[in-house]
Amino acid sequence: MKPENKKVGHRNFPADRWKGKVSNSQQLGGIETAVLDNGNGSGVRIAWVNTGSGLRYRVVLDRGMDIADAFYNKYSLAWISHMAVKPPNPSAVQGIRWLDSFGGGLLTTCGLTHVGGPEEDEFGIRGLHDRISHTPAEIISVKQPDLNSGNLTMSLTGRMIQSTVFGPHLELIRTISSVVGSPRVKIEDKITNIGNEPAPHMLLYHCNFGWPLIDEGTEIIWEGDLKVPNDQSRKIFKDGSDYKICRDPIKDHSGSGEAVGFIDITSTADGHCECGVLNRTIGLRLNIKFQKEQLKWLTNWQHWGKKEYVMALEPCTHPPIGQAAARRNDTLIFIEPGETKTYNMEINARAV
Repeated sequence: MKPENKKVGHRNFPADRWKGKVSNSQQLGGIETAVLDNGNGSGVRIAWVNTGSGLRYRVVLDRGMDIADAFYNKYSLAWISHMAVKPPNPSAVQGIRWLDSFGGGLLTTCGLTHVGGPEEDEFGIRGLHDRISHTPAEIISVKQPDLNSGNLTMSLTGRMIQSTVFGPHLELIRTISSVVGSPRVKIEDKITNIGNEPAPHMLLYHCNFGWPLIDEGTEIIWEGDLKVPNDQSRKIFKDGSDYKICRDPIKDHSGSGEAVGFIDITSTADGHCECGVLNRTIGLRLNIKFQKEQLKWLTNWQHWGKKEYVMALEPCTHPPIGQAAARRNDTLIFIEPGETKTYNMEINARAV
């Protein structure tokens, strides 16, 4: 990963103003690792990342290096489920038990071989959204900002193995990085087939947003060709309905009520895609950026349940149709032995 330009600044944190005035980089921002010692998450390794720009977020090292809580200044960005952070649980990947340990958060990773509902065929049994979010990371490096060199980049890199004897063997190397003074988080994933046969591959980044960022009137930003997979979703994603405006909690979304749209997202001439949300009431915008060549689809999940109020934007290689459907429609990706696929995504927040 290339280092950021050391002149990076932010309107709340002008570049170079700190020089000669700071003894320790933790005064500006940095990474603090810890182990939770109470409640549902007891024993779970985490890392708090403070960018010094108002953006701070918590990486759950024992859950695929996903991102739980995230804040910009005084505002929470992410939806957090009732149980929040929980330890990894291999049995939770059977059927729909994935939901038993779904903490929400700014990022939950789905895959690496299947995204979608539980299914069984001649190629195996697959639970909801597969196993990577229940895989602890082997931490390779924790890099703090370096005041002496002027390199204000901080990063976490970890290695995870999703493997089955006689089955697919995939290695995920994830690097999460930020720069002091910049309200951005970058995720770089390198997925390598370390086995001896081609491995099926599907990947989805489940980015979950909640109140106060998501509220009545918050705008959902994306452009592309919308496909609606079922009748339940057509109650929201229908002609004449403004499904790009967040609503108050609705009775139809109590329990398992939800709506989902599959978007063949529009890209710029150079292949970049962008989506996000804009809350004009609190003056806050959040953007997600990624590359069409890597992540061809965007899924928009809307669940306006009372006390379970969440909207997600999910860049993905496939919509959550499952491995079996991807095989049938000839879109399933295979990674050859020794081959590596790289994915890059950026999340940034700013006042408007």
